[in-house]
Amino acid sequence: MVVWVFAGGGEAEVRGLIPFLEQNFSNCKFERKTPARQKPGPKPGKGSSYGRTSQSLIEQIIKELPIALRYEPNKCNLILVFDDLDCRTPELQEKKILDVISTIPECANINKLVVFAAPELEAWIIADWSNSIARHPDFRGRHERMRYWLSQEKDIPFNEPESFSEYDEDRDCCQEKLSEALVDSSVLAEFDSLSTRYSKGLHTPALLQDIRPDEVQRRCPLFRKLYNYLNHFCSSPSNYG
Repeated sequence: MVVWVFAGGGEAEVRGLIPFLEQNFSNCKFERKTPARQKPGPKPGKGSSYGRTSQSLIEQIIKELPIALRYEPNKCNLILVFDDLDCRTPELQEKKILDVISTIPECANINKLVVFAAPELEAWIIADWSNSIARHPDFRGRHERMRYWLSQEKDIPFNEPESFSEYDEDRDCCQEKLSEALVDSSVLAEFDSLSTRYSKGLHTPALLQDIRPDEVQRRCPLFRKLYNYLNHFCSSPSNYG
C-alpha cells in the first residue's frame, strides 16, 4: 500500500519520520511529499519548505497534493498528514486539514489520516525514555539526572508527555517547548562542559528508531491513533489488490 506523507516541521521530521514509519509498518510504502527534499547548497531561508506547520502546512498541501494526484494518478492508497500540535486543539486542527483536502475532488475516494505529535515529536522519545535517551551513548551517566530535572524543574509528566505545556494564544503555540526543555536538560551546569548537547536535528531522528511504538502508545493517546490505524491499514488484506 502506498502512503503519501504530508508532514510539517523541520530536520527531525525530514530525517526521522519516514524511517520510523518504514521500520514499524513495513507492509506499507511511505512516500514523503512534504517537506520537500533540500537540494545541495545553502540552507533554505525564510519561507522555505522546512519548518512549516499549522496554516502554512495546509497551504502547502493545497499546492502539492493536486500536483501529486495529476502526475501519479491511482497510485496513492492513503493520504497521511502529520504535524506537531504545539498545544492547539487536535479536533479543530484535524477539521481544518480535512476541510481543505475535501475541496480536491481527485482524492475523494482515497483514505485520509490526520495525526499529530503532541506537543512535539520529542514526546514519543520522552514516553519511551528507557529505550531512547537512557540507552544512547551520548547521555550515558547523565540520563537519570536529565530525567529528574525534566520532571522536577519543567513538570514534564513522563507517563503522559502529550499534556506538557499550555497554548499561548498570542504566539499560536505552546508556552514552553518540549524540545527546548530536552536540550536544556543535556547541558546542566553540573555536567562536564564537553558533554554532548541534545540535538533536535540529530538525536531526535536517531532515537525515533530506538523507541518501541507499543510502549509509546500506552502513554500517548494521539500517537495511539496513528499506531492503531497503520497497524490495521498496512496489514489488512482488503487494502491489497
